[in-house]
Amino acid sequence: PDSLKVHSGMVEPSLVNAVPGIAVQFERTGYFSADYTSQADKLVFNRVVTLRDSWAKLEKQAFQKANS
Repeated sequence: PDSLKVHSGMVEPSLVNAVPGIAVQFERTGYFSADYTSQADKLVFNRVVTLRDSWAKLEKQAFQKANS
């Protein structure tokens, strides 16, 4: 159900020249690759790998422990 999430915003100007297949890291989000449909005036990136969020996991465990 969450296979498509669209985020709009600003990126580094150098990403206008991003080549499909080359991964770039978006800070604290994950690694993304330019889509083949990406154009200079409408950039499209696909997430390749998420970053681990160990803090959220620890917070969830602490919440469960406190409420059991």
